[in-house]
Amino acid sequence: MNDSDIEAISAWVTRRGLEGASETELLHGFCDRCRATGLDLSRALAIIDTLHPVYEGRAFRWRNDGVEEKAVVEFGPTNVGENAQNWLRSAFYHLVITGADELRRRLAHCDTTEFYNLDTLKAEGHTDHFALIHRFAGDGVIGEMDCVYSQWLTTHPDGFAEADLAALRRLVPPLALALKCASLARIATTLVEVYLGQDAGRRVLSGRISRGVADRINAVLWFSDLRSYTTITDAAAPDEIIPLLNDYAEAVISAIHAAGGDVLKLVGDGTLAIFRAEEPADACRAALRAEADLRRRVTELNQRRATERRPVTSVYLGLHLGDVFYGNIGSVERLDFTVVGPAVNEVSRIVAMCRSVDRPIVLSSDFAAATPAPERASLVSVGRYALRGVGRAQELFTLDPTGLFPG
Repeated sequence: MNDSDIEAISAWVTRRGLEGASETELLHGFCDRCRATGLDLSRALAIIDTLHPVYEGRAFRWRNDGVEEKAVVEFGPTNVGENAQNWLRSAFYHLVITGADELRRRLAHCDTTEFYNLDTLKAEGHTDHFALIHRFAGDGVIGEMDCVYSQWLTTHPDGFAEADLAALRRLVPPLALALKCASLARIATTLVEVYLGQDAGRRVLSGRISRGVADRINAVLWFSDLRSYTTITDAAAPDEIIPLLNDYAEAVISAIHAAGGDVLKLVGDGTLAIFRAEEPADACRAALRAEADLRRRVTELNQRRATERRPVTSVYLGLHLGDVFYGNIGSVERLDFTVVGPAVNEVSRIVAMCRSVDRPIVLSSDFAAATPAPERASLVSVGRYALRGVGRAQELFTLDPTGLFPG
């Protein structure tokens, strides 16, 4: 590989990084181009930590032998269990604790190696191993994402030539930068969707971040909260409160997402969500499908928690159909992407009626009128009520009692 080859590969990495190529596309294209110019790579691995509620990081893999394997591996915490043991024995950990930038092991010239998995790689025919770490500094660090790890292997009988190592030292930094850019884009998507909701997150990332920018939409509004939450938390041990909220929030949010809804806000034990469709009847049907799924999830959850001798509860749910403004509300320094309007106030009053009428789900007259058959046949009136803060009295509905949440 000569200087012009190195410059061409660097230019390709830069261009593809700016074009938004994924980490897998970057690594695979990089390795293929290296091999085409004479760098005899047999295996490559790049790892970067992330900011995610479940995963600690992601590993990207390439190999030239045609063996099928997952190109991307998302891994959990490396400070517990088997992951911790493997990490402490890895070449990357050695680089971290020693402060070195690279580590080479000529596998063909040693009987055993002190690092995790290198003996296996040697047995598979790899002759040389080269590990690199490219650290971020200062404001470039986000959470645990403070570097890019990479390792490079060859099956060439003589291992890597010094010219090969020199080429990798020049080429991997621009690759690491492109990988970081791709990972930052992924982190941004994850964060806005986790904290704002899937649809709101996509809107924010598309550029709808100006204060006051909002769309008038017609949607089914879902507002739910937990039955007897205050009583339960007053009696429960303090360390039981967050697990309880998480367990029931998981059931609520999973049911909403599975039916195509978008969760906009979590307020204590309450959840505000919307369901949208071309036809209001389809949005109503989706919300009722989420309600049925939620009922099943809560039943299973309560069985598990009861077996564990932990507090159990159920979910109160209000459903309404109306026009709302959907967009950015707040100050120039703190915005919230949510829905506002009289219909939002109305659905919050409707869910409060669950306690008054002793039903776990209460539906507005507008929702009932838009509900298609045969679902509408399962709706029954609970009477006409004047809701606090709502100018008009209306008839409210619930589902046939045989289909309600237990307890």
